[in-house]
Amino acid sequence: MSRFQFFIGPCVIESRELCFQVAEYLVNNVKSDEYDLTFKASYDKANRSSIKSFRGLGAEKGLQVLADVKEKYGLPVLTDFHSPDQADEVASVVDVLQIPAFLCRQTDMILAASKALAKHGGSLKVKKGQFLSPHETKNIVEKASEHLPKDRIMLTERGTSFGYNRLIVDMSSFNIMKSFGVKTVHDATHCVQRPGAMGTFTGGDRDSIVPLARAAIAAGADGVFMETHPNPPEALSDKTTALELEKVPKIVKDLFAIHKLVDAL
Repeated sequence: MSRFQFFIGPCVIESRELCFQVAEYLVNNVKSDEYDLTFKASYDKANRSSIKSFRGLGAEKGLQVLADVKEKYGLPVLTDFHSPDQADEVASVVDVLQIPAFLCRQTDMILAASKALAKHGGSLKVKKGQFLSPHETKNIVEKASEHLPKDRIMLTERGTSFGYNRLIVDMSSFNIMKSFGVKTVHDATHCVQRPGAMGTFTGGDRDSIVPLARAAIAAGADGVFMETHPNPPEALSDKTTALELEKVPKIVKDLFAIHKLVDAL
């Protein structure tokens, strides 16, 4: 039986202090021997709505923060990258290398990531683009498996575009993507976004995060990805969908209980 996985952390690396605060809280209140917990944070948000949006600390400073989180708190770490030439450097630091949804069909990105992970170790996590059907992700798996075994490849459901400023999660996507021999992850906080709805930043429906996550696990998701912040209204990225940090332990406990129930059926 494969272990359930949680990927939790702030959307963007605002500061070393924020990442340490979140990581320490997760270690003390969320970490468990029953499932895997990975700390996530982005060193650069390269697809923001506005030119004025905060993007992060950049690769050099951001990767150092992630390396420090890994060393200080003993958590594996995840971050995304945005061009093929970044793959090797990032893979040398993180345990999970993530390809953003908008870049999921970029062959050079997938090949660079899988080659770098084959060299340094770690897993590849690809977010299914909002424009892509779950059936089409078979091509992503075929590209990545040129260099990586399928047990080190994950596909992530983060919603499909439904008109303007709306995303819909197709719950059948988990079993469809799992049929390609890889694990699937539900992106609990990005799937409730309203892309570009606020004009210069993304809106969202925070109240729908937990109900959809419950449904995704019941539908077969092997893990949950979610973003959190000690004070979401003050978050520098995705503040409308970040979960309040103090609510994360109960959410994780409830979601894992659903997984155990489904796994026992």
